[in-house]
Amino acid sequence: MKMHGLAPMTDGARIRWAVLGDTARRPPVVMLHGGPGLPDYLGDVAPMIADLAPVYRYDQRGTRGSPWQGRHTFSRHVDDLAELLDHWGAAKAVLIGHSYGADLASRFCLAHSDRVAAMLLMCGPFVGGWRTQDQAERHRRMSAAQRERLRVLEQMPERTQDEEVELLTLSWFTDHAEPERGWHWAEQGARQRRPVNWAMNSELGKERHADPLDEHLDELRACLPAQVELLGGACDPRPLSALVSLALRLGAPLRRIDNAGHEPWLEQPDAVREHLRRFVQGTVVP
Repeated sequence: MKMHGLAPMTDGARIRWAVLGDTARRPPVVMLHGGPGLPDYLGDVAPMIADLAPVYRYDQRGTRGSPWQGRHTFSRHVDDLAELLDHWGAAKAVLIGHSYGADLASRFCLAHSDRVAAMLLMCGPFVGGWRTQDQAERHRRMSAAQRERLRVLEQMPERTQDEEVELLTLSWFTDHAEPERGWHWAEQGARQRRPVNWAMNSELGKERHADPLDEHLDELRACLPAQVELLGGACDPRPLSALVSLALRLGAPLRRIDNAGHEPWLEQPDAVREHLRRFVQGTVVP
């Protein structure tokens, strides 16, 4: 069963959501996409577990089906998720966050630990000084011509639609373990995950820098649900060592997917399906 709708938020925003599976089953799974500033892109992941529990997804405010103009803050995005759970009639949920969505899941847990039944953090959140290694690895995976073209595109005050697709493709193809297939996936994503809300990306990026999750890890560990795991692609340019460090700080297991990058379900769908199903099966009420 697949349904979708628009949920009104208390500040007047309307969030577009979709669910796959039997909504009578509890607890539901909520998938939190990354970005920030991108619309939901986890439509290929939800069916992997929708026979086990209902899987909700939504476009975060300011993206695609959830148009909105205004300032973006972590607290408002956390409130959105709480209000969505109310709208869906869910006292608590299993959170599966990818990339920035893992950061959002963690911040939601800090604010509403009583509403988190379990939490799977996929390819994030990255804490500590990981960006230098990430940039160096991306540099290694790109040619000199690609690096120069990306620099030129980033400095343009305005870009055409084709230039925007080219920028995103160059930015994202290094997320994958295999460059040729990675280019295909990145170009496909660059056409489908638009328009990017760059203002949202900038505002939440600045807040993340001003109030890093790193400073809340002890608090987060104290309020985690009983079932928490991290899942990472071994070939993600973002260093797996950062997730290893986070797992140790949180006292949670880290599962690695070999031969996969930042979107491991694309390169290793069977392995990701196996991990997700095992995790969700441990949370479902018969």
